[in-house]
Amino acid sequence: MKPAHYDIIGDIHGYADKLHDLLEKLGYEKTEGVFGHPTRKVIFLGDFIDRGPQQKQVLDTAMAMVNNHKALAVMGNHELNALAYHTLDPNTLKGGPKRHLRWHTKKSTQQHQAFIDAYGTDHKNSELSRVLDFFYSLPLWLELDGLRIIHACWHAESIEYLASLLNQNHTLSKELLVAAIPPGSPEHDAIELILKGPETRLPGGGCHTDKEGTQRSHVRLAWWMPPRTPWSAATRPPNIIAGSHGDTLVPAEVGLGYSLELPPVLFGHYWFSGQPSPLAPNVACLDYSVAKGEKLCAYRWSGESVLSENNFVYV
Repeated sequence: MKPAHYDIIGDIHGYADKLHDLLEKLGYEKTEGVFGHPTRKVIFLGDFIDRGPQQKQVLDTAMAMVNNHKALAVMGNHELNALAYHTLDPNTLKGGPKRHLRWHTKKSTQQHQAFIDAYGTDHKNSELSRVLDFFYSLPLWLELDGLRIIHACWHAESIEYLASLLNQNHTLSKELLVAAIPPGSPEHDAIELILKGPETRLPGGGCHTDKEGTQRSHVRLAWWMPPRTPWSAATRPPNIIAGSHGDTLVPAEVGLGYSLELPPVLFGHYWFSGQPSPLAPNVACLDYSVAKGEKLCAYRWSGESVLSENNFVYV
């Protein structure tokens, strides 16, 4: 029987020890190599991979749980990037130098190095093929009874558009992956928005340094906040970013908003820190920066329409 209660777990990024500690703290036990719970089911928010030292252990745990109906999962932007990194661009196969959908630049390879170290790049490697097949099996979002799950941004128009292209399980095909990678296509714009979230260019030539030390002229937006609400940059605190002409205030009017009338939505992606708590009565982020030595976070959902700080569990 399908459980009514879910434990939603944020971005893991290759930290299996913390994942196992969190599962045990949530009351899951390992039986015949698979973590499970008698009355609850996990939902993984994607970004299983990259950064951390235990890529295989994380995927072995998650894949076993999903395959044995102990967990559900959605795709994260790192799984999308992995599929593109390991897929040849068919438009380059008819002559000229071959390249992958995600070009093998120094930067893209560095970002993906932990996964490459674990699985390599040879598609004759059955382990690599099995993992990439698992990534293809991940839906881009879940809409359950009274609960919405997505990796980065619940954007209704993009979800409606993609639903018209996807199968009933909302999973990517290779053909849609190929269509979604080139910038400027509607498929690209929709998938970028839901898996990576909206961004805006800082005014006045502003820039900021991201978590990897890269200078960026764009910031992620707190899309869940209503338009014209202060503190609309998801990279926080603060929303004052040093620019080339002094301090620049991130525009507050760029929030998309998520109505209080809508079902609760849970997502990851945003590298929060501090004490986990809801962002709104029906909105919660569960990415609390495990890859920066902070928390691996879960939310225990049991059907409530108003999220509670008491239901966050973390290690």
